[in-house]
Amino acid sequence: MSDTIERIKCLIIGSGPAGYTAAIYAARADLKPIMYTGMEPGGQLTTTTEVDNFPGYPEGIDGPTMMVQLQQQAERFGTEVRIGMVTAVDFSKEQGGIHKVTVDNSTQIEAETVIISTGATAKYLGLPSEQKLRGGGVSACAVCDGFFYKNQDVAIVGAGDTAAEEATYLANICSNVTMLVRKDFMRASKAMQHRVNSTPNLKVLYNTEVDEVLGDQVVEGLRMVNNQTKEKSEIEITGLFIAIGHKPNTDIFKGQVDMDDTGYLITEGKSTKTNIPGVFASGDVQDKEYRQAVTAAGTGCMAALDAERYLATVESGEEVSA
Repeated sequence: MSDTIERIKCLIIGSGPAGYTAAIYAARADLKPIMYTGMEPGGQLTTTTEVDNFPGYPEGIDGPTMMVQLQQQAERFGTEVRIGMVTAVDFSKEQGGIHKVTVDNSTQIEAETVIISTGATAKYLGLPSEQKLRGGGVSACAVCDGFFYKNQDVAIVGAGDTAAEEATYLANICSNVTMLVRKDFMRASKAMQHRVNSTPNLKVLYNTEVDEVLGDQVVEGLRMVNNQTKEKSEIEITGLFIAIGHKPNTDIFKGQVDMDDTGYLITEGKSTKTNIPGVFASGDVQDKEYRQAVTAAGTGCMAALDAERYLATVESGEEVSA
C-alpha cells in the first residue's frame, strides 16, 4: 500500500440516483468528485425491470440501462467512478476538517466533503421462490411498480402504515388485492386500518404467511399458510408486493452521524447537512417517506450544492451556517 494518502475535494459514497445526480452537479462545479459504488453498483434500480415514472422517458426504461446512462453522464463531466466498498469512516467534527475514509478495509482516503448516498435495502421474506421472481412480479415498491398490474389481481405482505397505504393504492388500480398479515391484528394506525377495511376490493387475511410464490418466469400465484391452523391455500395473482420495511445502509456511520432510532440519517431542515460539517446525506439513506428515484435524484442535487457552498465558505474563512 502506498504511503501517500489521497486527498480529494468531494467523495460520494453510493451509486444510485442520488449518488449519480450528486456526482453530475459536483463535477460541473469542478469539485472533481470520486465515487465508490458500493456492493450494488447502481443501487436498487438495477433490480427493477421497468421504470415508467422517472421524468424524461416517455416510453419508460429498464432500471439497469437507466443507471448506466446516469453513470455515463456523471463521467462525461469528470466524475471518477470506482468499484469499491467504504468499510470505515472517521469524520472530523471541525469546520474545514478532513474526513478520513477506508475503502475495502485497506485504502485510505481523505476528503474535504463527503456525500453519503448509500440508500436503503428493502426487507424481503427470504423465500427462494420469492427471490427467483424479483423483477418478475415480486416487488418491494407498490408506488413504483403497481401500474404494471392495472386491472389484475395482486397480493401484498405487511401490517404497518406503509403496507396499508400501498394496499389501498393498489386497490385503486388493481381488480383485487389480498393483504397478508402475519398476526391477528394490524400494526397500522386506526385511520389506515379504517381505510383498508372500507376498501371493497381489498381482502385482509390474518394469521397468514407466504408459503411459496408460484410461477417459473413470472408470478402466477401464491400458496399461503395459516400459521394457526397450518392450513394451506392458493390464489391466482400476477404481482406480489412486499411491504415489511426497509433497512437504511448506515451501519458504518453509527456513532459518528446522527440518525433516528431506525438508522436513517438525520439532516438539518430542508438541507442535506448532517450534524458533521462537510458531510451530507441524500437519497433513501435519509428519506423513509418517499423512497422514489426522482426524489433521491433531487436530494443528490441538493447535496452537491450544499457541498459546493460549504467549500466556498471554508475557503473564504466564513462561518458555515447551520
